[in-house]
Amino acid sequence: MKKLIIGFVLVLTLYSSCGFVLANSPQEESLEAIVTRVVEEKQIEVMQKKQLYQKLELTVMSGQKENKKIIVENGTMPLANEQKYHLDDKVMVSTMKGMDGKDSYYISDYMRRDALIVLFFIFILVTIFIAKWRGIMSLLGMGISFLIIFTFILPLIASGLNPVVVAIFGSLIIIPISFFLSHGFNKKTLVAIVGTLIALIITGVLSSFFVEAAKLTGFASEEAGFLQVAKQGTINMQGLLLAGIIIGVLGVLDDITISQSSIVFQLKEANNRLSMDELYKRAMDVGQDHISSMVNTLILVYTGAALPLLLLFINNPHPFSQIVNYEIIADEIVRTLVGSIGLVLSVPITTFVATLIASKKK
Repeated sequence: MKKLIIGFVLVLTLYSSCGFVLANSPQEESLEAIVTRVVEEKQIEVMQKKQLYQKLELTVMSGQKENKKIIVENGTMPLANEQKYHLDDKVMVSTMKGMDGKDSYYISDYMRRDALIVLFFIFILVTIFIAKWRGIMSLLGMGISFLIIFTFILPLIASGLNPVVVAIFGSLIIIPISFFLSHGFNKKTLVAIVGTLIALIITGVLSSFFVEAAKLTGFASEEAGFLQVAKQGTINMQGLLLAGIIIGVLGVLDDITISQSSIVFQLKEANNRLSMDELYKRAMDVGQDHISSMVNTLILVYTGAALPLLLLFINNPHPFSQIVNYEIIADEIVRTLVGSIGLVLSVPITTFVATLIASKKK
């Protein structure tokens, strides 16, 4: 198994090195274009396999070559994923200068920006319409979280600093800002912050222990191999795996802790005569329902995200006891279970802290 992993990393390293050189070549330029005419379309045979061939006329939409018409041939090389382009399809085109000095063009991908922008605006409108002022503040908190991730967390990790330390400090900045903006400055929010921090520490400790115990290296994905080559080994990939678990759990902890904190204070407000024990018990009755639905949701979410990977192993001749030893599988199992444990523990922790605060006499 070790030889297989080493071989895979070496091949991946060679491939990614070539890709990195090409991507940064000064001879290459990316253009945005639209399909204005299908010149020719037919089935051809490439390496004893029939596939679609298209000769397309594209019109460049931006840059120095704006409004210039270019001809692109698609399907002349073996394709794992055959694409059929239609009129008015917007695409990304890469251009490279050949040995003769002439430009050669090929379609590198679809332009997806317009669809993403529309979806993003629908999300904003729905959030504001339903949640109103709180929705606006939560969107502001989301924007600040993205800003911290892209201007603080990612650059520091890319510079070679310990990913776990960076993720923890980044979380300490994100948690109070996003919580107070989304839920206001009050006891409910303060309790949720305390519960989140405690659960996050527990998750970090568990993640560190079981990533080490399971001998996970952080090289289970292709992206990790590309990153290792691009950054010349300056990033601790095992630490990056831990940082990903911490940040991923943080996103769900907000929902769990604020819900439990709110339940406790609402119960106390509805019946001020509830004792501390009874208040905790009633809040945990709701919390247990939250836990049961959350665990099922997490399993379905992770299954949906890893569906292509799971399909690769559905007809695998090896028994399940061997399949789980593959790092690519063990990685997801550790990520899912450690994150779920942290989320489940956040319910009683937050409920207990909220009960203490709510039960104090004014």
